[in-house]
Amino acid sequence: MLYQLQEIFKALSDGTRLRILKLLSLRPLCVYRLTEILGASQSSVSRHLSVLKRTGLIRDAREGQRVRYRIEPSDSNPYARRILELVDELLEGEEVVAKDRERLLGTEAPG
Repeated sequence: MLYQLQEIFKALSDGTRLRILKLLSLRPLCVYRLTEILGASQSSVSRHLSVLKRTGLIRDAREGQRVRYRIEPSDSNPYARRILELVDELLEGEEVVAKDRERLLGTEAPG
């Protein structure tokens, strides 16, 4: 179990991954929408999503040609749900997170 906790904290050591988690707490999103909101490349966002998925913090689901990512902690990682709740709470007042939310909610394109 210690290994799982270490992996989560490694995943959370990156600001972009924290921003992704906060956005996914609002609604499921595809890579394309995340790249628009974050101003990051597709390969970079995909790499971050892969890390978050591997640690059991998020899951993906194919919808046609798109893959949507969502917050859904893995049952195999007992720490995931509690840590996600804490991250969501701690990031609430951050300016960059507020701007990300504005970009997400200010556009009509589907997630």
